[in-house]
Amino acid sequence: MTTEHVLRHRSPRAEDYPTVRIVADREAQVMRTLGRAVNILSAGDVPFAVGGDCAVYARGGPPPEHQVTIIASGQHLTGARATLAAGGIRSIVPSLLGSRELVGGDLRVALLYPACTTGPGEGLLERAETMRIGQLWAPVLCGTDLMIDKLRHLGSHRCDFVPMLPVARALCGQVDWPTVARATADLPCARAFLGLLDDLAVTGSLEGRT
Repeated sequence: MTTEHVLRHRSPRAEDYPTVRIVADREAQVMRTLGRAVNILSAGDVPFAVGGDCAVYARGGPPPEHQVTIIASGQHLTGARATLAAGGIRSIVPSLLGSRELVGGDLRVALLYPACTTGPGEGLLERAETMRIGQLWAPVLCGTDLMIDKLRHLGSHRCDFVPMLPVARALCGQVDWPTVARATADLPCARAFLGLLDDLAVTGSLEGRT
C-alpha cells in the first residue's frame, strides 16, 4: 500500500476541517465580491439576477462560501461581461455555452445566461425578486428556479444529497414543487431527491409529479 493510498484513506483529523474563522472569512470574501458585481452591473444598467448559493442565502439558506453566480439574459451577456471587466472583474477563461468565468480579487464570478441554469429560462429574470443579501439589495432568482437549477446539477458523477437538504428545507415554502418536479422529470437523481423530500415532508404533496 502506497503512502498516497494511506493518506487518502486515513481517518479525518481536526486540521482537515475549516475553522469558524476560515468559514467566516470565506463568507465575507464572497459577499465583498458579490457587492462589487452587483454595484458594477447596477451602475451600468445591465439586467441581471443573483443565482447560486448567494441567492439561496438571501432566501434563508446557508451562507455562501465559494462562488458568486450572476445570471444575465442572452442579449445582455456580452454587455454584462464588458461592464464587469471595466469595473475590475476580469475574465479568466473563454466563453463556453454562454458561461463566462471571471475573477474579482481571488474569488470566481460565474456569469451565465438562463439556458445554462434552468433550461430555456423564459421569464427567469422577470420572476426574480429584489431582496436583501447581507448588506446589499439585488434581484434574486425565485425559489422555484433556484431549486430547478440545483437539481439540474445532480448527476451520476455528482449526486450528493447532503448539501442539498438544508437548501431544500430553507426554500421549501418558496418553491412551486409540482413545477420543479415537471421541469426535472427527465433527471433520475432529481426524481430520487424529490422522492426523499416527499418522504421527509419537506415538499408537502407532490401531486401532479408525473
